[in-house]
Amino acid sequence: MHYATAERREHLKHGLTHDPFKALIAPRPIGWISTTSADGLVNLAPYSFFNAVSDIPPMVMFSSTGRKDSLRNIEATGEFTCSIASLALVDAMNLSSATVAHDVNEYGLTGLTMAPSLLVTPPRVAESPAALECRVWQTVTLPGNEGDRAQVVVFGHVVAIYIDEAVVKDGLVDTAAMRPLARMGYMDYAVVTPETAFTLNRPQVDEGRRTASVKPGPWDGVYR
Repeated sequence: MHYATAERREHLKHGLTHDPFKALIAPRPIGWISTTSADGLVNLAPYSFFNAVSDIPPMVMFSSTGRKDSLRNIEATGEFTCSIASLALVDAMNLSSATVAHDVNEYGLTGLTMAPSLLVTPPRVAESPAALECRVWQTVTLPGNEGDRAQVVVFGHVVAIYIDEAVVKDGLVDTAAMRPLARMGYMDYAVVTPETAFTLNRPQVDEGRRTASVKPGPWDGVYR
């Protein structure tokens, strides 16, 4: 199978039941985005086109298909939070994706608790093991669709971070202990667990920078 993406939807050149693109770019972390409107209404929604884009400064992005409540609120206030969606919260995460009316608070809909943020107005999910507080740096409208179907990427500067101390071990965040969820293609999801996580040592380059070697075994705790 080999096809041009420009022909994908019009001619169904891939011959599959559904578009395979998102099944290939996977797993993708879920950005559980919380926002408030200009008049104080709270919204919570998951986005699977989400990721970190920089650590200095700490920056994240998420992409909205269409002008959803999250995007409209962000354009009005310039702030959002992103809570980690964990396996323990999978049902609440899924329910929060429902396209309910603008004035419905998804925290109440899902039974989640709003926790106050440190530096921004939107709350974080209290039950989540970690959360990022963000101020918008820039929004970018991608080419190809317009109006209600426009694809808009939001870049946020992370100005504060919450971490549940229960997932901090020996001075490090135990990511696998959080059991973070990820989105794959179609309606498929995945989860990181302690059983599936592993470490690797980075390659060490020789003095002449002509060869490299990797120290065997688990990570030795040294950044290279």
